[in-house]
Amino acid sequence: MPRGKAKVLPALFSIAVFILLEMASLNMLSSDSSVQGLWISRAGHHVMMTLWGSSRSISYYTSLKETNQALAEENVRLRLALEQYRDGEDAESREELSDALIAEYKPQGFTWIPATVIKIGNNSQHNYILLDKGSEDGVTTDCGIITGSGVVGIVEVVGEHYSFALSLKNTDVSVSTRLGIDGTSGPLTWDGIHPSGARLREIPLQNRFSPGDTVYTSGHSSIFPSGIPLGTVGGSRIVDGSTYEIEVNLFQDFSNLRFVTIVKNTGRDELSALERKAAEKGL
Repeated sequence: MPRGKAKVLPALFSIAVFILLEMASLNMLSSDSSVQGLWISRAGHHVMMTLWGSSRSISYYTSLKETNQALAEENVRLRLALEQYRDGEDAESREELSDALIAEYKPQGFTWIPATVIKIGNNSQHNYILLDKGSEDGVTTDCGIITGSGVVGIVEVVGEHYSFALSLKNTDVSVSTRLGIDGTSGPLTWDGIHPSGARLREIPLQNRFSPGDTVYTSGHSSIFPSGIPLGTVGGSRIVDGSTYEIEVNLFQDFSNLRFVTIVKNTGRDELSALERKAAEKGL
């Protein structure tokens, strides 16, 4: 027999004997003393509980992605269901809905596509977002991206399975917004400094507003539906003696952005064609 094996076998035999003796000792202790037996039993239960809890935590973590995706899809289905319900009711019934509800669920002509953020840039003046949905899912360029907390960005480039979008935290992105449900409209851009800071510009001086007023999407562009809340009014200043520049505190937290909804205007092509024809006629 080789020398290596001759040395290994006695060592394994010694370890096996040691384990058997330890097991016998524990058995004797648990049998002879009720206190010691209780202690050993509790120690065993604690180990089992720890192992079970760890396995449950791992199982929960691995299923969290699927759970959140299902919730995102359910959110889209609820929006669509509410839209269909509203369209099917008469005018009197629609008036019973609150203004806030009507404002939030008013996207006629838009489709909703749930998506997951797979990468996001948050540390520059030109931040971006990568999404796990592309042309095969119905995504096109200039689709809007939103969450329940407001506007997130605009799709810039589309592949078959992924999309590249410009974040609202990008100084090149401008969103048409308005003060309140029926207020004056103006462009909103990120202030380039604060994570939740934006500026609303070109608001006429005769317009009245107060800190805490809500800012919504105006619906004057083909990218976002009307009435999506973005944030609240903060401070303001007069620019060139003719308009206000208003600070807006955004609702959306970009630091933990994970699940979003892509909004697609199904009538964009027709609108673009009409605009081209009007331009050709010099209108």
